[in-house]
Amino acid sequence: MEHLVIVGAGQSAIQCITSLRKEDYPGLITLVGEEEHLPYQRPPLSKGFLEDTVSNERLYFKKLEFFVENKVQLKLGTKAEEIDIENNNIHLSDNTKLSFDKLVFATGSSVRKLDFPGKDLNSIHYLRGLDDALSIKKDLQTRQNIVVVGAGYIGLEVAAIAAKQNKSVTVIEMADRVMNRTVDPQISDYYLNLHQKNGVTFKFNTSLKEIVGASNPEKVICSDGAEVKADMVIIGAGIMPNVELAENAGLSCDNGIIVNEFGKTDHANIYACGDCTNHPNKLLNKKIRLESVHNAMEQSKTVASSIINKSIEYNQIPWFWSDQYDHKLQIVGLSGEHDKVIMRGDMSEAKFMLFYTKDEKLIAVDAVNNSKEFLICKKLVANKVTIKPDEISNPDTNLNDLIE
Repeated sequence: MEHLVIVGAGQSAIQCITSLRKEDYPGLITLVGEEEHLPYQRPPLSKGFLEDTVSNERLYFKKLEFFVENKVQLKLGTKAEEIDIENNNIHLSDNTKLSFDKLVFATGSSVRKLDFPGKDLNSIHYLRGLDDALSIKKDLQTRQNIVVVGAGYIGLEVAAIAAKQNKSVTVIEMADRVMNRTVDPQISDYYLNLHQKNGVTFKFNTSLKEIVGASNPEKVICSDGAEVKADMVIIGAGIMPNVELAENAGLSCDNGIIVNEFGKTDHANIYACGDCTNHPNKLLNKKIRLESVHNAMEQSKTVASSIINKSIEYNQIPWFWSDQYDHKLQIVGLSGEHDKVIMRGDMSEAKFMLFYTKDEKLIAVDAVNNSKEFLICKKLVANKVTIKPDEISNPDTNLNDLIE
């Protein structure tokens, strides 16, 4: 019987298993994951889970019964340390060895850790896994002066939750605005104002230099010399694809494991999906690496199809979301190459959208508190529709009428 091994136990892995069994894949499946927990969702960790609106049980993708019923062997709390491609073997941290016929890398990504004086003090956190979130939740119960390093999605979501708990919150950001890499300055200004209304202080154009304290933080020293009182620090400095295992095995890697449009690596019967991949996207006409639930799910479906020789090409427009206070930001497409931005709605009413175009073609949309029209925008961006600014800005325009 064919043996498929999946290394990694996140969104990609679970979707791959689900898709394979849905297609009656007859092979044995083994799932190798470093964490002791059953596979769980990561996005709620910086959102509902951190503020106790999402329980531990709701985090898990599937109960144990799912894996039993679908004949999936679980190797949790176990790290894949080395892969011998020539002999189709995986050496594990428990001193055992797994043989495979086909292999899927669903290794995801890890937080980018910073090196600075004071990095080993207590109450300094990064947020990537469930244990990280549990540790942050526990500390928030007793800490008051919170410093967040990084004004990306994770940093701002954590800052919002801490502010709602009446903590003193300061965000330190190297750039000159929040969410600098992903949104238009108009969105940045709007969210900066939202956080400031909730009592959050920001320090831009500076970085973390040192954390001072005995066993716990007492203050943060910034690169510009500013000092911020702190008894808890949460660092969100971005993430990096987990490629070391694949790279050491001899697979081609460049800002991710390189795969083709079918999720295949440059070695027969070895695939990769999710955050760890650098993959081609025909709709965007370039190779990219994405950190998103949508990409993880859809690319895993593609990999599953390749494993059973159906080979359905991956061809998706990326989308993302962030929850901060009672505001939902949703983004579809990549806006970096736009030449025009069109506003729809009214910022003062906390419900608006920005449409990004290039050569009059729609390439991306940011929506704030407008999930209904955002669903339509996914289709508009995928179809690269031609946009007339006066139509988009007119609230009476039915976006459905623009779908080609």
